[in-house]
Amino acid sequence: MYEALRHNFRRAASTPLPRQSIVQRFDGEMDVDVRRTDALMSKFKITKRSVEGLAVKDVDYIVFDKELPGFGVRVMPSGKRFFLVQYRRHDRTRRITLGQFGPVTADKARREATLKLGNVRGAGGDPAALRDAERQSTTMKELGQRFLTQYVPARCKPSTQGEYRRSVELFLEPFFGKQRVRSVTTADVADLHGSHSHIPYQANRTLGVLSKMMNLAETWGLRDKHTNPCEDIERYPEQKRERFLSAAELQRLGSVLTEAESDRTESPYAVAAFRLLLLTGCRLSEIQTLKWVHVDLEAKELRLPDSKTGAKTVYLGNAAFAVLKSLRRVNDNPYVSSVRKKNNT
Repeated sequence: MYEALRHNFRRAASTPLPRQSIVQRFDGEMDVDVRRTDALMSKFKITKRSVEGLAVKDVDYIVFDKELPGFGVRVMPSGKRFFLVQYRRHDRTRRITLGQFGPVTADKARREATLKLGNVRGAGGDPAALRDAERQSTTMKELGQRFLTQYVPARCKPSTQGEYRRSVELFLEPFFGKQRVRSVTTADVADLHGSHSHIPYQANRTLGVLSKMMNLAETWGLRDKHTNPCEDIERYPEQKRERFLSAAELQRLGSVLTEAESDRTESPYAVAAFRLLLLTGCRLSEIQTLKWVHVDLEAKELRLPDSKTGAKTVYLGNAAFAVLKSLRRVNDNPYVSSVRKKNNT
């Protein structure tokens, strides 16, 4: 029997004791707990005063709120304190940080914790999974490049492509940078739009490009459906930019064109392009890209297959007809304005 007692004593002496951690309650009492210091803590009412009173220890620890289960404060050895939410999902303990005490008040953290925990318990939400997905999600810069390489070349005319690229590279990328697509809010878009109030036309164009990018982000699965943050932003008023040459200006321009044609200081095709602009009302790009195959001199028509408003027919007056009739066609160059090179399509 003596040997049995001696054996049990040695066995008990060789068994390591559980790690003890001291937990300070808000009422000043001390508890001994056998769980790890960084995994538990006593429960108390989280307020500004109570958080300030938490002791700093050699290891970090968490104190949970007694009124809102899952709402806690982590105290770091450095003295910094961070609000957090803890919950169970799929047999795993999940935590998300709400912010540092100081910049984030206890009341604000409690409101945020109430929303997140309500979503977890009432709607089966998983805010930690959303956080992880956001960390791995596409950045705004990556979305912009995908927009420019996959969507714009296939869907937009060359002039529109240039405008879209300008908006993305000069305005959107510098503003958003590496911000995640999922995290862009209406407030972010309002800041972007407002920062360009001195150039309202460009601000509105950039907003339109961003809105299209956000719609595509939903289509591509980068944002949830119906979350376009541009929808509630009111565009700036725009003054329609329209000006017509006066009779005196038209007469002066006509004289300059005749003079340039006579002394051959300009190509006859360049002079003809100016005259066609004046006589047809076409856009500059429509005259620059006009091909002979689209000109029907017998019917006195230009049949434009792809104008800004789609395919259209432009009827020629006698003066415009005379300009086109006088031009010599250049071999292997399909363009009416032969100053444009064949490979410049």
